[in-house]
Amino acid sequence: MAGKEPVNEQAVATIYGSLRTELNQIYSKITELEMEVSEHSLVINAIQPLDPSRRCYRMIGGVLVERTVKEVLPAVLRNKEGLEEVIARLNEALEKKKKEIADLETKYKIRVRKPDGEVTDEGGRKEGSSQGVLVGPAS
Repeated sequence: MAGKEPVNEQAVATIYGSLRTELNQIYSKITELEMEVSEHSLVINAIQPLDPSRRCYRMIGGVLVERTVKEVLPAVLRNKEGLEEVIARLNEALEKKKKEIADLETKYKIRVRKPDGEVTDEGGRKEGSSQGVLVGPAS
């Protein structure tokens, strides 16, 4: 927060909503970057056992460039390490944002209501709901 107290309930709700939005944005960015790390790992596992002098193609800024495995592998490893560092920093920011939201919830006694009034247990599952798994006949 900006260091000053909100003037009314509406201001508190606005601040709380913006914090929740920021939290969701951080979550989605972390998920996106984890998918990229996974793709980098697949590429690394695929080209690592290959002959270092073998031709390899890599997309750089929208341009497909011909290189060798020896040239591409270190670059992909560096990119993966960089992505992992960014994910670690985003996780730190996520924890700070969670703490900020928890402090706001505690200070102003905020409770989140579900839109349809459903009750959730500790696991976050709806009581009495089915999981929606469809199994066909055994053949």
